[in-house]
Amino acid sequence: MEIKESRNGEKLVLEVEGRIDTTTTPKLFEVFQNNVSGLKELVIDLKGVDYVSSAGLRFLLSAQKTLNNQGKMIVKNVNQNVMEVFELTGFNEILTIE
Repeated sequence: MEIKESRNGEKLVLEVEGRIDTTTTPKLFEVFQNNVSGLKELVIDLKGVDYVSSAGLRFLLSAQKTLNNQGKMIVKNVNQNVMEVFELTGFNEILTIE
């Protein structure tokens, strides 16, 4: 998994490529934790992601809960395979997906 991060003041954009699973989620969580202070908007771009495991879903839920308290989170460019996982788990109702 590769993560490109760009921060502009209170907004952080994470462009993720690869699989978000038990081996890669800790890296994503670390990037988030290193940037969460003062964050008002988080955009997670999943254009290059074709698989999200339960560990990835836990990360998204945790990030969403954190941002509910201090701003907003947007997930964008979700492909059909990942959207099916979101729909089966109800995450499409929890997350703001564009």
